[in-house]
Amino acid sequence: MMPTPVILLKEGTDSSQGIPQLVSNISACQVIAEAVRTTLGPRGMDKLIVDGRGKATISNDGATILKLLDVVHPAAKTLVDIAKSQDAEAVNKIKEIAVTVKKEDKVEQRKLLEKCAMTALSSKLISQQKAFFAKMVVDAVMMLDDLLQLKMIGIKKVQGGALEESQLVAGVAFKKTFSYAGFEMQPKKYHNPMIALLNVELELKAEKDNAEIRVHTVEDYQAIVDAEWNILYDKLERIYHSGAKVVLSKLPIGDVATQYFADRDMFCAGRVPEEDLKRTMMACGGSIQTSVNALSSDVLGRCQVFEETQIGGERYNFFTGCPKAKTCTIILRGGAEQFMEETERSLHDAIMIVRRAIKNDSVVAGGGAIEMELSKYLRDYSRTIPGKQQLLIGAYAKALEIIPRQLCDNAGFDATNILNKLRARHAQGGTWYGVDINNEDIADNFEAFVWEPAMVRINALTAASEAACLIVSVDETIKNPRSTVDAPPAAGRGRGRGRPH
Repeated sequence: MMPTPVILLKEGTDSSQGIPQLVSNISACQVIAEAVRTTLGPRGMDKLIVDGRGKATISNDGATILKLLDVVHPAAKTLVDIAKSQDAEAVNKIKEIAVTVKKEDKVEQRKLLEKCAMTALSSKLISQQKAFFAKMVVDAVMMLDDLLQLKMIGIKKVQGGALEESQLVAGVAFKKTFSYAGFEMQPKKYHNPMIALLNVELELKAEKDNAEIRVHTVEDYQAIVDAEWNILYDKLERIYHSGAKVVLSKLPIGDVATQYFADRDMFCAGRVPEEDLKRTMMACGGSIQTSVNALSSDVLGRCQVFEETQIGGERYNFFTGCPKAKTCTIILRGGAEQFMEETERSLHDAIMIVRRAIKNDSVVAGGGAIEMELSKYLRDYSRTIPGKQQLLIGAYAKALEIIPRQLCDNAGFDATNILNKLRARHAQGGTWYGVDINNEDIADNFEAFVWEPAMVRINALTAASEAACLIVSVDETIKNPRSTVDAPPAAGRGRGRGRPH
């Protein structure tokens, strides 16, 4: 007699398991890899991705592409999640052969950082200007404090002009905020001004809809109106007597306050974005005040020059010569909006690489050099291991050759010929030989300054190994049916209950 099957899963649950499920998972991950494979290297192509709202994004940044893809396969989704964050024998070999640059030698360190930034930018849309932007990126990161906080580098995009018109401001720059009548009467340039940073509203409040005040005489009504004006004027006078010449507030500054400051040769800007206000504080000193009752000189910021300047079709407020300049602003110029967005993403990549190189001063050669050396090392190592583990290590060694092979494919080279040359050269001890994109050959990429931080490669290998182990270890996927919690309740039947009346 056959046993009665026990059903544990809810009706409608999708369940797949076994070898077909494993193959499905691997296939899904290969599709994800194919999506970003052709973006690799200086000859990599860009992807045009259109989201559900019709917004187009052009990018060859792998992380951006994976973020914008609407991946639904569970295994592929796992791969994407790991890729966003980016084995033992391979990592130890990287640490062993990585070259360390001494931080004490500032000139040598700067050269290293610029080379790392240029390597990161060589595969981007702005590769023709990589020397210009690499210097700008290194200058920007070197201005930060020891924490190297990314948010302390502001990137502002101004359409129009050439890429070379982009500039780095050693301090803070932000777009002119909404202003009221009287603003144009205010001075637009100060030398050594004191700066008040506020989180205070400086305008007359509108009456609440449900407010009710009963008065019996005109004088009583006038007293209420005067009280409101007196509160505002008291705030303005306290700001004026503090000695501040530039007043910035996260909250609105109304027309009365704008005219008041204009009459006293003061500059004001309301509705300043919080991140810009904080960066101004980091650069100019002082602190953001939620009240005007304690505006002493020690809570006011200072800079050498404040100026409002026209850039393209926009007006920007510049704070330069800041005493505590642990922040900076990159102002990007360019044409199409998508091009400028991709330029911003490219600079973000370069900034991250430079930050990593400062924190971990070991570098390796790029262009497939480190992957080929690791592949050669693992092949040799695998021959000392008995049993099936030898096959696994050999497969890992072969997988590492994907990077130089893809660089060749993207550049239109004969990948088989180039890889044979690389294997031969690495067997002879050419540790840093990789693909020479410019001459369709192989070259010592360390001598060619194709450098990247060792920690980046270690993280990439670790994340890739974790992803592969995770995907291969899954042999069953169970999808629950779509929840019906939000569905409207069905109409009741019988005994008069639930019927519409």
